[in-house]
Amino acid sequence: MQNLAETLNQVFATHHQALKTVDEAYSLSSVTQSDGTVVVKVPRPTREQQALQLAEQSRARRVAIHQQVWDLHHQGWSGKAIARQVGIGVTSVFRYLRTPTFLEPNRRRSRGRSILVPYHEYILKRWNEGCHEGLILFKEIQQQGYKGSYDTVARYTRRIRTVQEIKPRKRYSVKSLPKITQPKKLCLTPRRAVWLVLRKPESQQPEDEELIALLTAQHPDLAEAIQLAQGFSCIVRQRQPLELDPWLTQADMSNLTAFRRFAKRLREDYDAVKAGVTMSVSNGPVEGHINRLKMLKRQMYGRAKIDLLERRFLLAT
Repeated sequence: MQNLAETLNQVFATHHQALKTVDEAYSLSSVTQSDGTVVVKVPRPTREQQALQLAEQSRARRVAIHQQVWDLHHQGWSGKAIARQVGIGVTSVFRYLRTPTFLEPNRRRSRGRSILVPYHEYILKRWNEGCHEGLILFKEIQQQGYKGSYDTVARYTRRIRTVQEIKPRKRYSVKSLPKITQPKKLCLTPRRAVWLVLRKPESQQPEDEELIALLTAQHPDLAEAIQLAQGFSCIVRQRQPLELDPWLTQADMSNLTAFRRFAKRLREDYDAVKAGVTMSVSNGPVEGHINRLKMLKRQMYGRAKIDLLERRFLLAT
């Protein structure tokens, strides 16, 4: 499953813009509850135009370097020669050569926890009750321990007004406005998208299914990758050896290079893979003990002998 996750991550990483589009669409989507109540999400704060321009310029430079590395590689240049010509390290050269298409770096999960986050739930509760005055909300959360400024609260309420389309100096009834809620998901990175797709069906939330549906509709490559990944994970989890060969044939005919390579590696170790999807026993516990032994060995390196290592390992089992 780990190799499958890495393969799926490669596909998602090459569709950075598609993930960004899905992320924005999800953050602005509304949901109609069973009682007919429309629920909208608080939009995320937007980055300043200058910061966006700098980010795009930096990405353009990395894309150009990636293309230049591959052009020189096709001409027969060595890794060291490419590094000298382009002006980057040899390690970076070989990292670029591992992927024919440019892979987007993993984005940070968060840009920092706002001082207002602990009070989001209370502010939204009061807002849905009809209190739309930022100053009143600011004074109320101050009594609860809020130490930030009024401007922070005002920026947050402006985002709420935007999504609810509330105009200044105009009164609205509570029933005429959609209910507002805070988005539960963080930014959609390739790793987070992989986690959503490979999560067990019984553990998925409605929000997960909504994101997967948006990803599937966003790009044909993403739809094919999700279908292949979910198909293989189902074969492994439900022990369906008869479905392995049809899945390998489907992966071999795929337009996705990452999945064709994954299928090739599975065929090279076909007997072990077939046994893995057939029998309930596995070497997972053994691998776990080996990893634990390596961890203990690194912790005690140069400070203890084999007898203490043996006692620490056996007493914990």
